[in-house]
Amino acid sequence: MKETTTTTGTPDDLTLDEIMQRFATDADARLYWELIHWPNGPVCPHCKNNEAKSIWKIEANKKKKIREGLHQCGKCNKQFTSTIGTIFEDSHIPLRKWLVAFYLNSASKKGISSLQLQRILGLGSYRTALFMQHRIRHSLKETGFDSKLSGTVECDETYVGGKTRGQGRRFMGNKVPVVSLVERDGRVRSQVMNTSLARISKKF
Repeated sequence: MKETTTTTGTPDDLTLDEIMQRFATDADARLYWELIHWPNGPVCPHCKNNEAKSIWKIEANKKKKIREGLHQCGKCNKQFTSTIGTIFEDSHIPLRKWLVAFYLNSASKKGISSLQLQRILGLGSYRTALFMQHRIRHSLKETGFDSKLSGTVECDETYVGGKTRGQGRRFMGNKVPVVSLVERDGRVRSQVMNTSLARISKKF
């Protein structure tokens, strides 16, 4: 019997083949996503109830058209899944393909085109791949920081942008400043800075 992954830990040197094996089934992908999205247990997106005793999982049943990953809240009496309120909501694309698409976008230094994503994941159309790309990029841009970093935190900055013909290496007109905070052996948070603020901070 295949052993189901129950940890969110992801080594830095995973290959595409290993990623595909991790998310070989929708059940594996859903378990992985729930551990990330609900680190302390299920939370009802309707009433924000997070009491384990008043939230229970509904067993999937194809005959009764009960889908996988469905939960019931005992407080508001509403049903929900871990994808409600996320970029995966109202999507018919399998969750395992979404997670692989995230990996491909994060692992590629120059990004990945929608056509290439369509070929790799075997998507039905270019529009589907483009739809996924838009949602993934939006989620990476709109990052919500709901907790503070802890322990030893290191900070660094860089300027993203190419060379400009006729300008020296110090020309900053076409570059975007990005500041990152790194929690020692933990989380990373990056933020695009306002250009004027970055120039002022360089003086101090």
